[in-house]
Amino acid sequence: MRTILSLCFALISYSVIGQDKLTEYVAYRRLIEMTGTEYVLAAVQQRTKVRSEGEYLLFINTKTGENLQVNIPPDSYIEKIEQIKLDTLQINRVVVSGRMVNLNNDKSIDYYDPEQIMVLSTDGKEQIKITPDNYFVSSYAINRQTGVIVVTGHVDSNNNKKWDRTDKNEIFLYDLKALKLVAKL
Repeated sequence: MRTILSLCFALISYSVIGQDKLTEYVAYRRLIEMTGTEYVLAAVQQRTKVRSEGEYLLFINTKTGENLQVNIPPDSYIEKIEQIKLDTLQINRVVVSGRMVNLNNDKSIDYYDPEQIMVLSTDGKEQIKITPDNYFVSSYAINRQTGVIVVTGHVDSNNNKKWDRTDKNEIFLYDLKALKLVAKL
């Protein structure tokens, strides 16, 4: 009887400890002041003890305390957040790059999925993903004289849902003020 009772208590304690691994918590990865505005941007990661469950962006109005959450697909990973403030061109935007699409439709977004670029207003109310889902971003640069973001990468031209040597190289030029594609090279 004592052995059975000990075994039952052991199983109960293991199941309680095992439950704790699934408990979600929030980690604030970055806080970025939106220069020239009353907003601060927080990159928030939802985690369990085992893995990341995804990220979202939180735009906080420091005057009123109001906030706006910009959701990103589950399992996404934000790599870079950059504010582009060009007073001469009246441009004040946020450029976010990261893996935000599960192109190969496997279990989750991972290293083999494409990096994407999203442009947002400094309050988070305006959002546009400027790269197509099947576009693998290699790098990007902002021309501060024209307000154009130049994005280099590869289009999955053979539709095998991965980057390989047969994919077509393309360069996209986007106007950050109008949020329009200017040219494809």
